[in-house]
Amino acid sequence: MASKSGNLEIRSRRVITPEGEFAASIKVQAGQIVEIGDYATSTASDLGDLAVLPGFVDPHVHINEPGRTEWEGFASATAAAAAGGITTLVDMPLNSSPVTTTVAALEVKRRAAEGQLDVDVGFHAGLVPGNEAEIEALLDAGVLGVKAFLCHSGIDEFPAATEKELRAVMPLLAERGVPLLVHAELESEVPAIQEPTRYADYQASRPPKFEREAIELMIRLCRESRCPTHIVHLADAASLPTLSAAKREGLPLTVETCPHYLTFTAEEIPDGATQYKCAPPIRNAENREGLWRGLADGAIDFIATDHSPCPPELKQQEVGHFDLAWGGISSLQLALPAVWTEASKRGHALPDIAGWLSHAPAKLIDREAGIRAGAPANLVVFDAEGSFEVHGQQLHHRHPLTPYEGRTLRGVVRQTYMRGLCTSAGGTGDIL
Repeated sequence: MASKSGNLEIRSRRVITPEGEFAASIKVQAGQIVEIGDYATSTASDLGDLAVLPGFVDPHVHINEPGRTEWEGFASATAAAAAGGITTLVDMPLNSSPVTTTVAALEVKRRAAEGQLDVDVGFHAGLVPGNEAEIEALLDAGVLGVKAFLCHSGIDEFPAATEKELRAVMPLLAERGVPLLVHAELESEVPAIQEPTRYADYQASRPPKFEREAIELMIRLCRESRCPTHIVHLADAASLPTLSAAKREGLPLTVETCPHYLTFTAEEIPDGATQYKCAPPIRNAENREGLWRGLADGAIDFIATDHSPCPPELKQQEVGHFDLAWGGISSLQLALPAVWTEASKRGHALPDIAGWLSHAPAKLIDREAGIRAGAPANLVVFDAEGSFEVHGQQLHHRHPLTPYEGRTLRGVVRQTYMRGLCTSAGGTGDIL
């Protein structure tokens, strides 16, 4: 098994490689996979039918440190990620304070992360009105992407980017090959919420047309600039034909959705249950099935958590007002079992999971992922047949409130390795 030097030898009848699922042995030296060998003749520690998957990559996480560390923080977020099989994550430029819209703010965030990481952590920059001239320096400083909101972000420090800022920056990102990540909702006038505790009223306040109009705008700008353009947290399945057509056209366009959109449905959300609030909203069961079809046919590239925690009091549980509650769902530790629970019901297999949670998101941030000789030994030992009941108090997330509370999920992470080292040892992550 693992040593303090990052050496490891294991075998399993279910090793998930980029080529598929095989019985194989894995030999690791100094944190790197050096050999994928034969299962039958290996004398390595035998995991039997426990699956070995590549460490997962989540390019959409709100850690909120510094400035709002009481919302989450590097220590708790990366502990939760490791417990869920995520070995690389990328922190969004909000809701930390300062927001990551300057190099100085990026350096503050990197210093805050030092010595706290159980997994590797990179950073996205933010695009807001007035910081267009900062973006090139942020790219030079090593950010992995640039995030823009097309609507109010929820905090005044991170206002929405307009077409003016997008047009100014997208040619630079195209030249540098760095993705623009877009919260794709364009707000327009809708009827006011009449009953703030009613989920249907909240859902109607952010209709699918917000996403559709924003996606149409981003496709036009992507076509003009050839900038790598990534649509985050797609909730509207009816936008998929438009996105698929843009991809067939050859545009450098990618799309993610989230575990909560693939798990929950509007029909099951009780009025006043603000733990389910997110933006865009969770929609109906038919829409959920459309998202699953989008994953199956490649219209959606991968799954990211959009882990967006807050202190429980900001969810307004006492009054149950959706209009006042913070929007966001915490799922770093639960992403794999939540996705596997629903994917396995629909006939998907573990190689699909590896593609959606590891191989494809790694491409977005130009990182290597997958179980292959020469790759970092970031591995997840997964009991695909196990199950557990979710209790927020038992998770590593800073706050226990979760819409998954009491839900039985299929699949249990037994161990996560970072470069051949057990993440339970702590301190195994690096700043990217």
